[in-house]
Amino acid sequence: MTQSRRMLVLRAVVEDYIRSQEPIGSSALTKTHDLGVSSATVRNDMAALEDEGYLIQPHTSAGRIPTEKGYRYFVDRLATVVPLSQAQRRGIGTFLDGSVNLQDTLQRAARLLSQITGQVAVVASPALSKATVRHVEIVTVGVNALLAVVITDTGRVVQHLLHVAGPPGQDLLARFTRSVNAECASASLSASAETVRAMASRPDYRSLRTLADSLATAFESMADDESARELYMAGASKLAHQRTLADVAPLFDALEEQVVLMKLMSALSEEAPSNGVGVAIGSETHTPGLLHASVVTSGYGRSPDSAADGPGAQSGGSAGAGASGSDGPVAFVGSIGPTHMDYAATMAAVRAVARYLTAFIAQDGGDEPD
Repeated sequence: MTQSRRMLVLRAVVEDYIRSQEPIGSSALTKTHDLGVSSATVRNDMAALEDEGYLIQPHTSAGRIPTEKGYRYFVDRLATVVPLSQAQRRGIGTFLDGSVNLQDTLQRAARLLSQITGQVAVVASPALSKATVRHVEIVTVGVNALLAVVITDTGRVVQHLLHVAGPPGQDLLARFTRSVNAECASASLSASAETVRAMASRPDYRSLRTLADSLATAFESMADDESARELYMAGASKLAHQRTLADVAPLFDALEEQVVLMKLMSALSEEAPSNGVGVAIGSETHTPGLLHASVVTSGYGRSPDSAADGPGAQSGGSAGAGASGSDGPVAFVGSIGPTHMDYAATMAAVRAVARYLTAFIAQDGGDEPD
C-alpha cells in the first residue's frame, strides 16, 4: 500500500511540476490532490522517492522536481493515449485538407504540430526504401534517352533519365510499360528491379534489355537512397523563449544534425509500444544536445486502424496499435521539447497527426509534388 501510494505521490508531483515548472512541496501537493494522507506522510513519501532516484531537491529549502527516472515512470504509466476531441480533430483536418500535394501536407503538419504543442515539430517524408511501386510512366525525351517517372504508394514521385542505344518503337515501349505496371504494382523497389531485369529475357522484350537494365538500376538507386528523405521542421524559434542560451545552443546543434535526428526518431517510431507513440527522455536519446529535452514520436503509414484520429474519425477512437502496421511505418512525425513537457498532450497530438498522415497517404497517395 505504501509503495502504491508513493507512486501516486510521484505522479502528482510530475503533473504539478509540468503545470507550474516550480519545485513541488508536500503542503501544496496535499492541497491540490486528494491523497488521503497528511502533509507529513507525503513529505516522507517524497523523501523516499528522492532516495529511489525518482525526485530531486534542487535547493535545500525548495520542494522537489522529477528526475529522468521519475518522468520515465510517469510516461510508462500512460497506458492509453487519450484521443483528441472531435473539435480538435476537425481542426487538424481543416488545416491540412487545403494542401496541394504530399510535400505541402508534411510542411503543414510540422507547422500545425508545433502550434498545438508549443514545441519543435519534426516530420519526415516517407522512406523510398519502404515504398512500393504505384505507377510507372516511360516517355521518349531524346534519340538516346527516355524519362521514367516512378510514383510510389506513399505519394513520392521520382524521375530518372534512362539512356538507351536508340529509341524503341512506341507500340513496344507502351506494351513494356504496361507490363512493368502490371507486374510491379504494389511490389517493393528492390523486387521491382528484379522483375524488370527478368522481363528483359523474354523473347518479345529482348530488344529492350538496355532499357530494362537502366530502369532496374533506377529502382535500386531509389531503394538505396535514404538521403532523398526530407525533414520538415517547425517551431525552433520557440526554444529561445523557453530556455537559457546555454541550453539552447547545444539543442540547436542537435536539431541541425538531421541524420542523427532521423536515426533517433525512426528507431523510436519503429520500437513504439502498443499505443503507437515512442518517448525518449534526456540521456535516453543518446544525443548530447538533447540531454535536457524529450522526444515524442510516432510512425505513419500502412496501418489499417491508424486513421482513428484522422479524417472522418469518430469520437473515442482506439488507443491500440499506432501508426506502424505489419510492414512498419514508412516515416515518422515527432515533437521535441523540455523534459517537463506535457507528455499526455504531446503524445496525443503526435499520434493524431501521424494517423492523419497515414490516412492521407492511403486516400491521396497519388497526389504528386510539383
